[in-house]
Amino acid sequence: MSNTDYHVPVMLKECINGLAIKPDGIYVDITFGGGGHSRAIMEQLTTGKLLSFDQDEDAKKNTEGFDKEKFTFIQANFRHIRKFLRVYGVKKVDGILADLGVSSFQIDTAERGFSTRFDADLDMRMNRKIGPSAKDVINTYSVGDLHKIFGMYGELKNAKTAAQTIDMARSGTTINTVEELKAILEPIAPRFKEFKYFAQVFQALRIEVNEEMKALEEFLFQVPDLLSPSGRLVVMSYHSLEDRMVKNYIKCGHLHGQLEKDFFGNVLKPLKAVSRKPIMASTEELESNPRARSSKLRVAEKPKE
Repeated sequence: MSNTDYHVPVMLKECINGLAIKPDGIYVDITFGGGGHSRAIMEQLTTGKLLSFDQDEDAKKNTEGFDKEKFTFIQANFRHIRKFLRVYGVKKVDGILADLGVSSFQIDTAERGFSTRFDADLDMRMNRKIGPSAKDVINTYSVGDLHKIFGMYGELKNAKTAAQTIDMARSGTTINTVEELKAILEPIAPRFKEFKYFAQVFQALRIEVNEEMKALEEFLFQVPDLLSPSGRLVVMSYHSLEDRMVKNYIKCGHLHGQLEKDFFGNVLKPLKAVSRKPIMASTEELESNPRARSSKLRVAEKPKE
């Protein structure tokens, strides 16, 4: 399996430009995946170092060929970034890259249960050694909790109906597989838009199972302390919830969007946006890599002290 098969890096050039890499700097890729972005960072380094995170044990296989003198792979969730950087003696870094979402490999590996295209057990865990699976969520969450995650994370217009439909179906049996769940929801899916509807349901389950929004929130609040002055944060997101969280944090220093000011009227925020609007994939990339369609790239810098 080549790294290209694992995951085609989205907006690779834009990510590297956004990091403004110094050859002797220290950088962190919090979503290693197939290693595409990490390889591109390594090519820019001379005496610098790169530390890459990924909680998925399959990702570690893609570290082959990396210069271990300059590269460290950390098999952990990026929500624990500060703790693990300390373990490796790193207090400050010059740039952090985050490519959020699921890799092509994870989606295309049927047994992982991420995709609506293959029948498999409802799993969806990035780290298969810990936490409840999608099957656990579907079979044990209350109707109210299912309603909430389908509405919030999947943005389903009939989230309550979906939750109630699942509750009725599971009353006599356990819902175990992708195809079982799709068959239960098919009668309430919008006609001719079933594929999109199932994708929204699966997105909601994946976000819940992996605590993606909570992990992103915890990560963002650690970034300012980890960045050196003029250090860069580069984040690529794939759905509006993630992008809104990143946008608000860069704009305000918290997640809710209201600006806070000090006694003199200066806006209190730990990072400064490098580009006011998100960077989008080029027309050429969209033609060759459909996954780039929903991607938004935001770049921020820590002000000089």
